[in-house]
Amino acid sequence: MKNLAVFASGGGSNAQKIIEYFGNHESIRVALIVSNRADAGVIAIAQKHDIPFCIIQRNYFYDSENILAELQQADIQHIALAGFLWLIPAYLIQAFPNRIVNIHPALLPKYGGKGMHGTHVHEAVKAAAETESGITIHEVNERYDEGKILFQATRNIEATDDVTTIAKKILALEHTYFAQVIETWMSQTDK
Repeated sequence: MKNLAVFASGGGSNAQKIIEYFGNHESIRVALIVSNRADAGVIAIAQKHDIPFCIIQRNYFYDSENILAELQQADIQHIALAGFLWLIPAYLIQAFPNRIVNIHPALLPKYGGKGMHGTHVHEAVKAAAETESGITIHEVNERYDEGKILFQATRNIEATDDVTTIAKKILALEHTYFAQVIETWMSQTDK
């Protein structure tokens, strides 16, 4: 069994979809949830599904490598960032080379980088009068949103769409594709 850790900072709707997708999977399971917020909705999701979780503080994550022990204890082979907003430190990337994946709510390289997450991205898309947006699933490196692109999916953006409508369209893409791409990616990284 391949063990996946999901890192999330917020409500956890993508984590929920990933957990459901791999719920009865023959070779992949979500074995750990990691969050940087004790009040994040993803914690309740982990508890509901009896998945171990840990809550990390900034200094714990950046000033030590202690998270590695927790990941090793859970026998984690891959990590998925599902709305996790902190930059991944070099030691973690080196410990999981090409084994950390992220989902971004835009078509990278557009609308990526520090501070470009969630509503900020959709506001920028709307302000630029884009006619399409979408999702990018990419491997993680030491810079925000610059890792190897694994998958993109698009949705048309109408002039009448507001930021809320755009966000709903993009979230639907995330929920449709993220777990499927994780499954393919995990099988390919073991070859």
